[in-house]
Amino acid sequence: MSTGEELLRSRGLRVTRPRLAVLDVLADGGHLEVDEITRRVRERLDSVSTQAVYDVLAALSRAGLSRRIEPAGSPARYEARAGDNHHHVVCRGCGEIADIDCATGSAPCLAPDTAHGFEVDEAEVTFWGLCPTCQTRRLVDD
Repeated sequence: MSTGEELLRSRGLRVTRPRLAVLDVLADGGHLEVDEITRRVRERLDSVSTQAVYDVLAALSRAGLSRRIEPAGSPARYEARAGDNHHHVVCRGCGEIADIDCATGSAPCLAPDTAHGFEVDEAEVTFWGLCPTCQTRRLVDD
């Protein structure tokens, strides 16, 4: 049995070819838009609809096998790294996204002054700036 099959079964999900293909694509790394995931899945399978990929991503996210992020001004993106409350840095120039480990230690990383009665278990932080390539491009353009 493959690792993908084990992961799906361990979370109570049926093992299907589209789910295995999406897990495989996400395991390659990155913060991928649905269109890119669909393109890569289609390279592995004969055919799969975009809606099927959305459905798989939703099931994987609910099961904690993928994470959906939505940086401001960007379409939703998905990654395999889930459940560890890490953060992201986004380049204002090209949109590249990189992971940043927890800002202050154990989850939820940041504690609000008041949680209004909520039990806080996660903090979502997005850092913004320029990646090295865009910094170089800016210096050349100036």
